[in-house]
Amino acid sequence: MLHGKKIALGVTGSIAAYKAVEIVRRLKELGASVRVVMTNHATRFVSPLTFAVLSEQPVLTDEFQDGSQETIGHIAITDSLDLALVAPATANLIGKVAAGIADDALTSTLMALDCPLVMAPAMNDRMYRNPALQSNISLLKERGVRFIEPEPGPLACGVSGHGRLADTKSIIQRVVSVFGNQVLTGKTVLVTAGPTREPVDAVRFISNPSTGKMGYAVAAAARDRGAQVVLVSGPTQLEPPAAVECVHVGTAAEMRKAVRDHVKEAHAVIMTAAVSDFRPVAASNRKVKKEAVPDTLALERTEDILREAGSIPGSRVLVGFAAETDSIVQNATDKLQKKNLDMIVANDLLQKGAGFASDTNSVTIIDRSGVVTELPVLPKAEIASHILDNIVELMVKRGILP
Repeated sequence: MLHGKKIALGVTGSIAAYKAVEIVRRLKELGASVRVVMTNHATRFVSPLTFAVLSEQPVLTDEFQDGSQETIGHIAITDSLDLALVAPATANLIGKVAAGIADDALTSTLMALDCPLVMAPAMNDRMYRNPALQSNISLLKERGVRFIEPEPGPLACGVSGHGRLADTKSIIQRVVSVFGNQVLTGKTVLVTAGPTREPVDAVRFISNPSTGKMGYAVAAAARDRGAQVVLVSGPTQLEPPAAVECVHVGTAAEMRKAVRDHVKEAHAVIMTAAVSDFRPVAASNRKVKKEAVPDTLALERTEDILREAGSIPGSRVLVGFAAETDSIVQNATDKLQKKNLDMIVANDLLQKGAGFASDTNSVTIIDRSGVVTELPVLPKAEIASHILDNIVELMVKRGILP
């Protein structure tokens, strides 16, 4: 699967460094040639000899090691390199790369890259939530660096939180997807994400708790498969994924227009957005004093964007989302049939670790033929990958893909 691919694995000073040993083994099993580059702190956790034996290649730990060699170590490693993976990636390493600092073997290697870079962070949950780190991650994402989100669970410091290095299987799958899963190259995927806001007056609006995290993850997953992605996003605090065209909207009417502007060119439409179902009949463009607000607020239904998309002629796969609290499968199936969908993804909002604002999700995928696939609680990036796998299968069945 990875035969002939040259991969550099960066290992930093985290207790999770021992998991990098298994990553090397799995990459080698898949046929990759692996060179390991370690920070000095990483060598305190795992011996370079371990990686040298498993990779069957010298391990670079010092920019000046083996001064007699004819080539410069951190430059030579990047020659003809197909991918660089840092796992685990500490907050320190992420900050250095974001700032363009190259003061050791690993950061100097990363500075010389001209291939894709993937990072898998691992750290204490408070460190991971730190605004400085999140800002650095956002900056690197804008530059095209791909991140494998850490998982929730027990941490080395004795607490439980969101900061564990992603499962080895997930990391390997992400590496493989960079190379071999460009099946959507030449295809356009339209994704809607986030909430809409329906103004009551100049300062008040009707909305919902959607953060857009699921939709942004879906957009990134489609991009990683080679698609040209148009992301129509309601108001969120998220940075759009790199290399994705993002159309920012506020209201349901604005989202409807953006969808109609792009749907005809799309080969797949994935409607993750939580569109407000109602809006005030009469909204004021000025702030209404609370003393002047009537006891009741007259509402009207917003446009059914999903139903409209299903009625537009063309060969495309249409996917909807359903946020439910009761009779999950039945309600989602009813929505699929009423709105002429090819597939629907249902959330149980009462399940812990799923739904709005969470970094994880658990969904039930239902297609038009009645096949039901239940996924456990996973990071939203992994959920998005599963969703795209199902969409690709539908596109093949429909003849949209060969």
